[in-house]
Amino acid sequence: MNTGTNIIEFILKAAARDSRIIVGGSLKDINTYIPGSNLLIIADKEVHELYSDIFPDFPLIIIESSEQTKSLSTIEHIYKQFLEQDVDRDTFILAIGGGVLCDIAGFAASTYLRGLRYAFVATTLLAQVDASVGGKNGVNFNGIKNIIGVFNQPEFVICDHDLLKTLDKEEFLSGLGEVLKYGFIGDPEILAYFGDDSNAGQEDTGKIHDIVVRSLRIKKQIVENDELETGLRRLLNFGHSFGHAIESTAKIPHGIAISYGMLAAIYISARKGYMSDGEAKKATHLIKGSGVLKAVSLDPAMLRYHFAADKKRSGRYLYFVMLKNIGEAFTEKLEADMLFELFEDWLNKEVSSASGLITLKQN
Repeated sequence: MNTGTNIIEFILKAAARDSRIIVGGSLKDINTYIPGSNLLIIADKEVHELYSDIFPDFPLIIIESSEQTKSLSTIEHIYKQFLEQDVDRDTFILAIGGGVLCDIAGFAASTYLRGLRYAFVATTLLAQVDASVGGKNGVNFNGIKNIIGVFNQPEFVICDHDLLKTLDKEEFLSGLGEVLKYGFIGDPEILAYFGDDSNAGQEDTGKIHDIVVRSLRIKKQIVENDELETGLRRLLNFGHSFGHAIESTAKIPHGIAISYGMLAAIYISARKGYMSDGEAKKATHLIKGSGVLKAVSLDPAMLRYHFAADKKRSGRYLYFVMLKNIGEAFTEKLEADMLFELFEDWLNKEVSSASGLITLKQN
């Protein structure tokens, strides 16, 4: 890891190629990192509209990024653009956008001509702390999140904090949801960032820089030890089994849904006897006081459908991440039906609470 002026670099060591992570880098300086002149950009439409004046002068594919466009039809559209642009094995793909754009572009680059070199400029907090780093690229299919994908590391990732200042407030909170995850699974000091004014820090580049660096230190260590998610890397799925079901059902941003998934996982950790009631209460209070959550209306039948389709399932079982303490996570293979029953218990408890954050749709 090398340190420059307000720039911290990580080298994530992986099997096929190492990935260079530049935290605090800038889109304005992108030519410093581009390897040669045979380059094609895939960019999020909104990001391009905001920052086209600092985009490098190369051929461009514009994508409208959303969970609905994170699909095989979008990948097919990109393939057609690749053909029209005469993309060959020497073409380097630079993706500029948030987590969804990184997933789409990374998957397209990894599968076209059996794999093109590619890199990311991460323009959302969620992408900077999680989605752009680690080599997981995928798309949704039949309403199920990330069920088609590959493991393939980007050559570099630039986390440009200045681009976060124009980020939609809800998307900034979504990124904070993933930051919470890192606090619970490995670095409790991250949680000190959250409080009454935690979501007011969008303009505070210093705080953002610190939480991105802290989050990526954890992810780097985990991915280097388990790139293909056969064991340790499963810890990064804390809150995701139920969070993905909530996200797909309620159509809310990823990190907000994951925060609800973490609440459920904390409840289950306590019910299973792994986490003390006091520690579970403290963890629950941290999430509910973080400012990340928003009110949601959930359809129980759709929750069950999306949970049943979780790609982490193994037959009747699912690798589920729980906590012993804040900062101490572990994975256990549990029966999926039993887990969903415990989730329903938590859900009914939340619905009957005075918070009013969760309501259930009546069929």
